[in-house]
Amino acid sequence: MENLRGAALMTAAMLGFAIEDMFIKLMAGALPLWQIVLCLGLGGATVFGFICRLQKAPLWPRAALSGPVVLRNLGELVGSVGFITALALTPISSASAILQATPLMVTLGAALFLREPVGWRRWSAILAGFFGVMLVIRPGGESFDAMSLFAVQGVIGLAIRDLATRRVPPQTSSMQLSFLAFVTLVPAAGVLALAGGAPPVWPGAGTWAMLGAAIAFGVLSYYAIVAAMRIGEVSFVTPFRYSRIVFALAIGFVVFGERPDMLTWVGAVLIVASGLYTLIREQRLRRRA
Repeated sequence: MENLRGAALMTAAMLGFAIEDMFIKLMAGALPLWQIVLCLGLGGATVFGFICRLQKAPLWPRAALSGPVVLRNLGELVGSVGFITALALTPISSASAILQATPLMVTLGAALFLREPVGWRRWSAILAGFFGVMLVIRPGGESFDAMSLFAVQGVIGLAIRDLATRRVPPQTSSMQLSFLAFVTLVPAAGVLALAGGAPPVWPGAGTWAMLGAAIAFGVLSYYAIVAAMRIGEVSFVTPFRYSRIVFALAIGFVVFGERPDMLTWVGAVLIVASGLYTLIREQRLRRRA
C-alpha cells in the first residue's frame, strides 16, 4: 500500500510539472524569456525561503559557497534556462521527450567523473537512449530545428545539478538547496535581458494568473516528489518519473495541437525504455552489493 501511495504521488508530481511546463509555454507569447526566468526565480526563491524560515534553517548555509553547491547552482541555471527556452521555442512534446534523457546523462557523468562502475549493459542502454535523442532532434535532416538543442542544454545542466548534489554536505537541506538554486536564476535573468535586449512587459491579469499557477504547480510537485520518496521504496517509485512524457504528449496534443511524427514517437520510447532499464539495472546491482 505504501508503494502504491508513493507511485501515485510521483505520478501526480509529474502531472504537476507537465502543467507547469504548459503555463511556461503559454506565457512565452506574452512575456520575454528573461522575464519568465526572473519571475520563476523570484517566485521559487520566495516560497522556499519562507519554508526555510519556518524550519528555522538559515537561507545561506555555510556550504553555500562550497564547490559542490556552486556547481549545483550553475547546473540548475544552465539546465533551467535551456529547458525554459526549449519550451518557449519548440514543441512541448519533443522538449519533454529529450528531457527524459537526463537520468542517462547522470549515469554517464557518474561513470566518467565520479568513477562509478558501469557495465556494458548500461553503456548499451545509454547509447540507445542517446540514439533516441538523435531521432527526436534529427540533426542534418530537413525537419531539424536548431532550437531543440536548448533542450539538450537542459539535459546537460540538470545532469550536472544531480551529479553535484551527490557531493553536497548532508547538513544542507533540500529546501536550502532549492532556495539557492532559484536565487541563482535572478542574476541569470539579468544577463539574458542584457543579451536579448527585449524590454520588460507588464503582465496582464491572465499572465499573472499563469505565473502564479506555474510557481504553485512547481512547488507542489516538488513536495510530492519528496513525499513519494519517503513513503515508498525508491526502486518502485522512481520509474513513475517517466509518466511526465505521457502528460506532456497529451498536453501538446490537446492544448497546442501538436502531432509528433513516427520518428519522435520511436525516439521517445527508446529514451524512456533505456532510462528504465538503466534504473532497474542499478537497483539490482545495489541489492547484490
